[in-house]
Amino acid sequence: MSRHVAIVTDSTAYLPQPEMERHSIVAVPLTVVLGDQALEEGNEISARSLALALQKRRPVTTSRPSPEVFAETYRASAEAGATGIVSLHLSAEFSGTYDAAVLAAGEAPVPVRVVDTGMVAMALGFCALAAAETAESGGTLDEAVAAAEKRASGTSAYFYVDTLDYLRRGGRIGAAQALFGSALAVKPLLQLDGGRIEMLEKVRTASKAIARLEEIAVERAGTSSVDIAVHHLAAPERATALSERLRERVPGLVDLHVSEVGAVIGAHTGPGLLGAVISPR
Repeated sequence: MSRHVAIVTDSTAYLPQPEMERHSIVAVPLTVVLGDQALEEGNEISARSLALALQKRRPVTTSRPSPEVFAETYRASAEAGATGIVSLHLSAEFSGTYDAAVLAAGEAPVPVRVVDTGMVAMALGFCALAAAETAESGGTLDEAVAAAEKRASGTSAYFYVDTLDYLRRGGRIGAAQALFGSALAVKPLLQLDGGRIEMLEKVRTASKAIARLEEIAVERAGTSSVDIAVHHLAAPERATALSERLRERVPGLVDLHVSEVGAVIGAHTGPGLLGAVISPR
């Protein structure tokens, strides 16, 4: 039985499945509540099903994993030979997932370091990859945590949404900001800042907002080695076009991931989401 530092994250990291398998990263699923059905993200509800439900204005909410689910995950990692576990999660400002993991960590059979990355989507995923790569090279529990925290501190996430209404309904952005955007018919550009979603810029049209998103991503990437993720919900053409332009314009690009976000994030952003995560190496 191998001895190693195991990496656990949650389903909002949206890591490509091949990357998760290659690095043996385990993702604990959050839950999407659609009507009277509680469905595990990634296992029981797809982004496409979620987008259709939102377009039909069906009620959608989300909930954290239970501490018991985390406890079972930690036990399984220990039984597989882990001597320590790094558990990396989406911003505690968005979800109680971090708190549930902390509760479970206190009862785990091996040391568990739970980290609130302040991130979500591949901004979280890149942190998990950094921790996994450090662990695979023989790094200690503390070194794997430090690698994840360093990656988080340098990572930026920017995104465009067609409307702020979904973020307002989910309590992820202030009602005053949402009302202001709707009243002026502006298209918002948002960013992750301090684990919160904040307004970055207000642009008059969708095409101008997406063009500005591209410019911000290129400026943030600079010329150093960088990984980029482009996310979308029910907007594959937008995501493909943006990724192709970034591939041409970012000289230090190492890895470029393009993916549709899952149901949990999609429930709070709505169809039309386009995001760019910039993560220097």
